[in-house]
Amino acid sequence: MEPTAGRFELHKVGVSGIRKPLTVRRSDRVVTLTTDFEVAVDLPSTRKGSDLSRNAILLAEIVDETVVRPVPSLEAACVAIARALLERHPYAQTASVDARAEYFLRRGIVEERKSFEDYTLLGAARSQRTGSTGPVAVTQSIGAEAVGMTACPCAMETARDALAQEFPQLRDEALQALPMITHNQRNRTRLVFDLPEGAEVEADELIETIEASQSSPTYAILKRGDEAQMVIRAHRHPKFVEDVLRDLLRRVASEYPKLPDSTYVRARTVSEESIHKYNVVAEHQASLGELRQTSAV
Repeated sequence: MEPTAGRFELHKVGVSGIRKPLTVRRSDRVVTLTTDFEVAVDLPSTRKGSDLSRNAILLAEIVDETVVRPVPSLEAACVAIARALLERHPYAQTASVDARAEYFLRRGIVEERKSFEDYTLLGAARSQRTGSTGPVAVTQSIGAEAVGMTACPCAMETARDALAQEFPQLRDEALQALPMITHNQRNRTRLVFDLPEGAEVEADELIETIEASQSSPTYAILKRGDEAQMVIRAHRHPKFVEDVLRDLLRRVASEYPKLPDSTYVRARTVSEESIHKYNVVAEHQASLGELRQTSAV
């Protein structure tokens, strides 16, 4: 037997990559989310190992049950799992659940070409004992990630200046009014709320907030006229990655009035560059109260 002296307490031991179909009942529909779970508990120094099979069994019991009794949300499922983990592991003080789910919404430039576009939902929960006999405290998170596009404002202005010199017959006001050529990026933006108990956020609203902050959404089905419409829209709303993040934070500050100031917001946006060999990233974390205060200035 391994001696306990000098054995470290471990903050997190568990299993990851368990994929399950999670059934969620929303106000207007029932959806099945293909979800990847990572679940873990802390491991005290007095124990050699964690009972990992308990995690797999627990996930099967809770997630499989949603086929007949759907959960209200991804984060609600995470909370239930986080609580149950501490019940199954009485030696543990903390438990964590992280979930990443495939999600589809019907989107399109025009009604006749709408199709199901893919997004990512992110859910999490953390549970902690408040003493040997006290209640279990749980925190929860819900987020989404959407892929859109951005158009570079810098290259747009340098291209405008170059074309003005090449074609002096063009009036300056005409050049200023036209959406100018520039290079584009595939933009991936993520928004996550750490919610207090009892608070809720609709996943569709998260996605709409993200897409409104990009130069344009992107779509799987585009005819030539649709492509022109989307490109013109993007070039009329050129944005640096910093612009996407700041626009997103401003929208969050105003579009979720029911959430308390204590709600913590985490946002991250990545522009996958087309003319550089690197990507550009921006991120920010703050309470909703701080965002509201800054937006009001």
